[in-house]
Amino acid sequence: MEHQKMNGLTIAEKILSRAARRAVRAGDIAICTPDLAMGTDGSIPMALDCLDQMLPGAAPFSPSTLVFAFDHYDATSGAGAQALQQRARRFAQVHGIAVVEVGEGIGHQCILESGAARPGRLMVGADSHATSYGAANAFATGIGSSDLAGIMLCGQLWLKVPESMRVVVSGNLAPGVCAKDIALTLARRMGSDGANYRVLEFQGPGVATLDMDDRIVLANMAVELGAKAGIFPFDGTTQQWLSTVFGGRPEPEHADADAHYADTMHLDLASVVPQIALPHRVDNVIDLQDAPPTPIDMVYLGTCTGGRVKDYREALDALQRYGRIAPGVRLVLAPASESVRRELERSGMLDAFVSLGAELRPPGCGSCCGTCGTAPSNGQNVASTANRNFKGRMGNAAASIFLASPRACATMAATGVLCAGTVRE
Repeated sequence: MEHQKMNGLTIAEKILSRAARRAVRAGDIAICTPDLAMGTDGSIPMALDCLDQMLPGAAPFSPSTLVFAFDHYDATSGAGAQALQQRARRFAQVHGIAVVEVGEGIGHQCILESGAARPGRLMVGADSHATSYGAANAFATGIGSSDLAGIMLCGQLWLKVPESMRVVVSGNLAPGVCAKDIALTLARRMGSDGANYRVLEFQGPGVATLDMDDRIVLANMAVELGAKAGIFPFDGTTQQWLSTVFGGRPEPEHADADAHYADTMHLDLASVVPQIALPHRVDNVIDLQDAPPTPIDMVYLGTCTGGRVKDYREALDALQRYGRIAPGVRLVLAPASESVRRELERSGMLDAFVSLGAELRPPGCGSCCGTCGTAPSNGQNVASTANRNFKGRMGNAAASIFLASPRACATMAATGVLCAGTVRE
């Protein structure tokens, strides 16, 4: 029987082959050793329960590959939540596990800033938006608490190797259009399950026009399309960013020219216009210019999707065009990390926001998941830079959440409505 030539490998297949120490392809079951596993105060307690059930009193297999992030709860979350944090904190202290403490920021952002997100790595997190690290040419995905417990026990997990789907990007974004608009455009075209258990591999000449902040947004929101991961190629932008956070030599992975892809989507960035996701689905997306002039009560600038310095710079630019926050609107800022907050302070942006009436919250997940921070009241409409808008997402199922870019959200804060046609007096 004539031997059939096999296709080359995608980036995902190459990274998982490295992690499994054998060649694997889409559809294979791979027993992998992750380079980093992250848990949050929302997922660690259950993982510790699972670990105790599997082997009471077990020490983690490889503490140096673990990170515990206390970013979902703070002093406003109540005694029960703080007790869960303290249990995880004690475990980390006993076993020498790295910790992102309350107020230091969102675990994903802090991991990116630390240089731990690097090309060719398999990175997992017991939080769905661990996909963010794919911006750095890593295979990054969310896992459950039981998976995290398994990694703590034996240093491994199993994965079914996903098929990959190409997103071929061309052109340039028009002025005023942001990475969030790209993400929402993809959600609009693909739906919330359009990439179910696939890897979105971003390719094409348009990738070079996207900076690392843009790529983080797209990798982050890949999971909102059902994707297992979102991966960017290694290029000069990746290298320049790495040089600021990582002093070692990167080990990138590149797709083979004849790699097999389950599907291909083409996206001309020049065709992307400002978008908005209406309640209560991330794929309930329309052009922002077509949004009805719904009153906005609260604007939230933050999260692992929209809480970096670039996001605040774009938001402040839009806000200062009006020179005000509309009467009756609360503008809440929650930087993604203490590093981001310090840069906002150093640059004068923080003072500019506060002088206009913005409310500053400590770095962390804040209102995004509704477990701490500022929750909206019943019946309020919230414009947010976050990644999800389902009922109860910000802690109140009687509120409505609209998702848009930082620039668009700031404009809504200034005008008091979803679209900037009428200023609330």
